[in-house]
Amino acid sequence: MVLGSDVMVYLLALLPAVIWGFTPVLDKRGMSLDGTALQAALVVVVVDLSLFLVALLALRGSDVLAGLDPATAGLFLFAGATGTALGRLAIFVGVDRVGASINSAVVSARPLFATVFAFGLLGEPISLSTAVGIVVLVAGLVVLSLAKGGDLAGWESRDLFYPLASGALFAFGNVLRRFGLGTGGADVLQAVALNEAGALVVFLTYAAIRGTRGFQSADRRSYGYFAASGALTAVALLSLFGALALPAGRVAIVESLASTAPLFTTVFAYFLLRDLERVTRGVVAGAVLVAVGVALVTLGPGVAA
Repeated sequence: MVLGSDVMVYLLALLPAVIWGFTPVLDKRGMSLDGTALQAALVVVVVDLSLFLVALLALRGSDVLAGLDPATAGLFLFAGATGTALGRLAIFVGVDRVGASINSAVVSARPLFATVFAFGLLGEPISLSTAVGIVVLVAGLVVLSLAKGGDLAGWESRDLFYPLASGALFAFGNVLRRFGLGTGGADVLQAVALNEAGALVVFLTYAAIRGTRGFQSADRRSYGYFAASGALTAVALLSLFGALALPAGRVAIVESLASTAPLFTTVFAYFLLRDLERVTRGVVAGAVLVAVGVALVTLGPGVAA
């Protein structure tokens, strides 16, 4: 029988899937207006961090870090600097190179990485259905790589490195977040704000080194698309962290449900990005295989492999 806490985990993990299925459409539109990966990453993190700080100030007053354990705070900052910052840069480059639909589907290989990281670092069990689901998921990625869809300008197989790297980084970050939330040293809003603060430090450092020339050349409308993406990302992150904070919020399950995003991206891209992307039958088939793999990972967590 599915318990109430399990249902809540599923709902909280599925909301980011829908949101992250739509945000690549916004990101692709911004990129098509000469936006850059760094510009997109900075705008998104500034917007969502601002929303989190406003919420913390409204709920806690000026003492937004009250009751926060310093070691736990450092863990969330590190997770943001690695899993979020580097992963988000990679995902924006992927959207630009291979297109929203292909990028979203490949990033969804993150349950593969999440399961390995969670098993090695947290001791979470790997069920038989999880193992089978991972195989199906990988098969879906292979189909996607041969689908000849995505960005109309074309792309090379090596460009899949960026969404794959993003998936691995996001998965690693979620393992760290699950561990941090499990210690009880921070609430969800503090955790997500610290995560984004860590990412902002990395983005600002990178901008200081690389320069912001691309920011001036980008069409001003691109900022609107990236800002909207940031606002939606804030909602998705709160929901994801909320799922991970629940007792039933195992990393493999949360990651798998959140990784159904490519199904939503495929639909959104088909209707909203026809002038920029090609959604082929292969893209649809690959996205469906990824979703089936995700379902298999989710359905049988209690059966040991």
